[in-house]
Amino acid sequence: MTAPATEAPRTLWSDLVSLTKPRIISLLLVTTVAPMYVAGTPRFATVFLVMLGGYLMAGGANAVNMYLDRDIDDVMTRTRLRPIPSGRMHATAVIAFGVGIASAATWMLATFVNVLTAALALAGFYFYVFIYTRWLKRSSPQNIVIGGAAGAFPPLVGWAAVTNRLDLTAWFLFLIVFYWTPPHFWALALNKQRDYGNAKVPMAPLVWGEAETKEQMWWYTILLVALTILPVAFGAFGPVYLALALVLGGVLLHGVWRVRRAVDFAKPAWWVYGYSLLYLALLFAAMVLDRFVPLGGA
Repeated sequence: MTAPATEAPRTLWSDLVSLTKPRIISLLLVTTVAPMYVAGTPRFATVFLVMLGGYLMAGGANAVNMYLDRDIDDVMTRTRLRPIPSGRMHATAVIAFGVGIASAATWMLATFVNVLTAALALAGFYFYVFIYTRWLKRSSPQNIVIGGAAGAFPPLVGWAAVTNRLDLTAWFLFLIVFYWTPPHFWALALNKQRDYGNAKVPMAPLVWGEAETKEQMWWYTILLVALTILPVAFGAFGPVYLALALVLGGVLLHGVWRVRRAVDFAKPAWWVYGYSLLYLALLFAAMVLDRFVPLGGA
């Protein structure tokens, strides 16, 4: 039965929004905006422009990702209802939309914020599209390790928007997101092995095996927690951040330890996947809180 004509615009709009993966972008925006308040005191207009530009750039990358992955999306249970494999949108329209909004974001950030901010956001776009999606995703179990750097660009973007430069603290924020990505994503991959196997994507559990993947998750989490503490050593953050980082990191370590030791790892892996999202958001919130609490760092 053909849907009434009045429903078409709403359906198209919802598909366009879904192409940008708004749930994923919400976390990226947290890791973009929090560093802005760590770096200085940004104007509301600047924060708004960076959030809008960041959403459009990341959304454009996600749309292009769906264009490039349209063949495997059709065989994976969790992706087969996306606009292209479901037949609701033509592939050409999807890539045009993705490139269009990313181009708009580049122009807007360069014009109204600064060129460095635009360049960093565009670098994240290219890294995600070409290094991760086009190259590593289907060729190496290191796909999410190296390719995960794309998701670590937002802190650099936020920092540059306020300071128009990058310093040591900004790069530590980059590394925190970089080392957070493998344990976060491998927790999902452990529970989605059949999907990735059907799509012939060489995710770590399929290539290294479950035991080695869990071991790698453990060591990456140790490195991550250590990295979250190091900025305190050179005065970037103070005791408020340190206390919260230790508590949040300790909970994450415990969750990954449960995955590492479990024979039936499905539930603890899902827990780690969900908590790791909250962990990163709260960790970056702790950085901002540390700036506004009198006991916080300089």
